[in-house]
Amino acid sequence: MTSLLQRDVLVISQKAKLIEMTNEYRILDPEGEEVGAIREEGQSKAKKLLRLVSDVDQFLTHRLSVYEADGTKLLEIVRPAKIFKSTLQIRDAGGTARGAIVQENVIGKKRFALRGPADEPLGSIDAENWRSWDFAIHDAGGTEIARVTKTWAGFLREGFTTADHYVLEITGPTSPDLRFLLVASAAALDTALKQDDAGGWGFGGIDLSDLIP
Repeated sequence: MTSLLQRDVLVISQKAKLIEMTNEYRILDPEGEEVGAIREEGQSKAKKLLRLVSDVDQFLTHRLSVYEADGTKLLEIVRPAKIFKSTLQIRDAGGTARGAIVQENVIGKKRFALRGPADEPLGSIDAENWRSWDFAIHDAGGTEIARVTKTWAGFLREGFTTADHYVLEITGPTSPDLRFLLVASAAALDTALKQDDAGGWGFGGIDLSDLIP
């Protein structure tokens, strides 16, 4: 089995749900075969109900886990809700920190810094404008090494729909820590964009996750 960390093209497809209280995505290869999954975890029934009946999703801590095709957990993405500046913490299956994706304040653009486990700079994720779904990913030296996009040429070739899919395409050399962050970036960017558009990252420094059993 080819690990997600060894693949240069990953297609992320959001599963359709009648009531979407839990984010769940399939990870596909360019031929449309399922090679992994991303699932939101750590949500109690009370928290899921609160998400259904109110607009406080951005005030809750979120945890997404990425799994290989055989069900082996690969990594975890944690988006705390206690801070206004978006920081997505990336951990391996054993809970060891592997880095972070940190939103930076750039007027008119989306920009995320890629930080290593010791908070060292590994690169950045940049969008052309605030609403753009085409992100260029650069290493610490500024060289483009990957893209997250909804305009991938394979959408036409393989019959994917751009409305329901987006793609991580790695085109340059990467270190193990940077590759780990790239695989996490497709799910992390979607989470960050959704929560930003919902209206913020915190509520007076209070994380409602602490108040809900």
